[in-house]
Amino acid sequence: MILGVVAYALWGLFPLYWPKLEPAGALEILAHRVVWSLVAVVVLLVITTKSLRSLPRDGRRLRLLSTAAVLIAVNWGVYIWGVNHHHVVETSLGYFINPLVSVALGVLVLGERLRRAQWSAVAVATVGVVILSVAAGRPPWIALALAFSFGLYGLVKRVVRTPAIEGLVVEAAVLTPVAVIYLIATSAQGSFSDHGAGHALLLTSSGLVTAVPLLAFAGAARRVPLTQLGLLQYLAPTIQFVIGITVNHESVSAVRLVGFAFVWIALIVFSVDTVKERGLSPAAPRTAAEPVEPLTGEPPVFDLEEAEAT
Repeated sequence: MILGVVAYALWGLFPLYWPKLEPAGALEILAHRVVWSLVAVVVLLVITTKSLRSLPRDGRRLRLLSTAAVLIAVNWGVYIWGVNHHHVVETSLGYFINPLVSVALGVLVLGERLRRAQWSAVAVATVGVVILSVAAGRPPWIALALAFSFGLYGLVKRVVRTPAIEGLVVEAAVLTPVAVIYLIATSAQGSFSDHGAGHALLLTSSGLVTAVPLLAFAGAARRVPLTQLGLLQYLAPTIQFVIGITVNHESVSAVRLVGFAFVWIALIVFSVDTVKERGLSPAAPRTAAEPVEPLTGEPPVFDLEEAEAT
């Protein structure tokens, strides 16, 4: 449970980290994150398995992981841009509604059935998003982009069923050539070598920042009942919401709070129904041979209906 709290707390603290990488822009930060994430997860894979032979090689899985790579790149890029442009509260909304988006995708794509309480939760959350759209004079595009890119990413990861580290290695490997080309093409305008060793070290550290909470999450997922760990997913967007208000001093009108309240009510209904359905009795711990498939954005979200990390 401590590992789970650590993982979600680190994801929740990301809004304090990404602005430290300025004056690098969102695309430059994203490119560095992709490159250094590949280095970090390859080292992690070698340490844990002593081999790269566990990487998937069949065409279908590689195509699905390539699709996942594009989706997570969109998610990472939108998140970094949103945080660095002072939309932390809206980014937190994206991860609050993400579990409900995942539920909707399960119904629309996989033909899953929802219980009455779950339908009620989706409807209440939809009302909340409408209220937030009216309050802002526009749909919450950042939140919706984060929620749907991450939801679709989870859907793909569920279909491909590749263990977390191996999957992230392939995804980072797919994105790295594009990231390297971008960094070379924009080197004259880039900030990596122009703002001192400390700035370069911070950009390089983005790989570890990605890998460390992922490793903590994987450790928790092997030991904690998934229903309990899944409820921890709301810790990260809650921390982000608090940071947006207290540290970034983002304004939250009464109408926006009403919209958030609808989303929070929906999450409470959804979570209570899930806990009631499955109960909170301790589950058997996973063995080392069982795959653990956490998402690799900010933050991972459990598909509670399947009791498996998407």
